[in-house]
Amino acid sequence: MNVIVCIKRVPSTETNVRIGSDGKSLDPAGVEYIISPFDEIALEEGLRIKEKAGAGLPAEASAQAGDVTVISFGPAETATTLRTCLAMGADKAVLLKPAAPVNPEPFVVASALAEAIKQMPHNIILCGKQAVDDDNSQVGAMLARLLNIPFVSLITKLEITDNKAVVHREIDGGYEVLETVLPAVLTAQKGLNEPRYPSLKGIMSAKKKPLEENTVTPAAPGLEIIKMEYPPIRPAGRIVGKGVEAVPELVKLLKEEAKVI
Repeated sequence: MNVIVCIKRVPSTETNVRIGSDGKSLDPAGVEYIISPFDEIALEEGLRIKEKAGAGLPAEASAQAGDVTVISFGPAETATTLRTCLAMGADKAVLLKPAAPVNPEPFVVASALAEAIKQMPHNIILCGKQAVDDDNSQVGAMLARLLNIPFVSLITKLEITDNKAVVHREIDGGYEVLETVLPAVLTAQKGLNEPRYPSLKGIMSAKKKPLEENTVTPAAPGLEIIKMEYPPIRPAGRIVGKGVEAVPELVKLLKEEAKVI
């Protein structure tokens, strides 16, 4: 079972990001970068698929049960993020570096990933349901379309048998169970698993695992960032009174100023 996991390097959700001097990008100074959390869930699921496939087999046979390959489109610094994936247990990594700076919009990323993945053996492709920096939630669906294979989003449970996958996915008010043939692209949702931490052994062995870096010429972007702006500063709260006497004034403000009723 060969598993490919698509990874994105994103600013930490605890980082106080600032807009760069060009007004169109983030200022990288002082920003800590991490694996996008939903991609981390996808990676954990890929590792579990491989472990389950090799469970109970002799060491040599287990080693041939398949590979988990992580792949990412991004700048050279993304290699550090991929090394973390290798430390978690992935077998190898592929970094697709754009030949020139480009807006990493969903189609640009998906097309670059698709061209690389076409040349790689794969039974299943896992992605996070969305990246936590831009929240587009589009790369997985575009990737499946470009590869012309099935796509299921927001999975919270996965079972693989006889070259088929049975998945549970979230819907409003419940979940649905779907069956799809493989290969397929699946996007991971919170609740699918709890990602592991890299072990000391994993960190040391990651240095010896292959990390292939390829320079690619991505598709021309169809979107352009015109400018970035900070959200408006919220006005300070105020006390309109005390007790039941304050209710009429509070209702008036909620209706006329806040416009929530």
